[in-house]
Amino acid sequence: QVQLVESGGGLVQAGGSLRLSCAASGRTFMSYAMGWFRQAPGKERVFVAAISSGGGVTSYADSVKGRFTISRDNAKNTVYLQMNSLKPEDTAVYLCAGNPRKYYSGSYATDYDYWGQGTQVTVSS
Repeated sequence: QVQLVESGGGLVQAGGSLRLSCAASGRTFMSYAMGWFRQAPGKERVFVAAISSGGGVTSYADSVKGRFTISRDNAKNTVYLQMNSLKPEDTAVYLCAGNPRKYYSGSYATDYDYWGQGTQVTVSS
């Protein structure tokens, strides 16, 4: 069992930046595929970015490609999402997710077994 706790959300003006963190408990974090998803009010949860257990493979939703960067520090049991050039449409609750069964999971939320509670990101125009 692993617990995921997100932090780093907040209110930022359009064009600004935020860095989200997801801290994981447990000694096997380095074997987990990890991902970030987001959910806006009244909308479905959608994929943002994913990273392999070793950090060598990453993928992004088209809407964030070139603006967001996912990374991880396995020594700190933490995965990050650096968000630059933020837009009002990036406003959502951001959730991190983990899959202990694969080294890389990609964009399907159903592939992930563990989820954090989320952190709110609000981008004002």
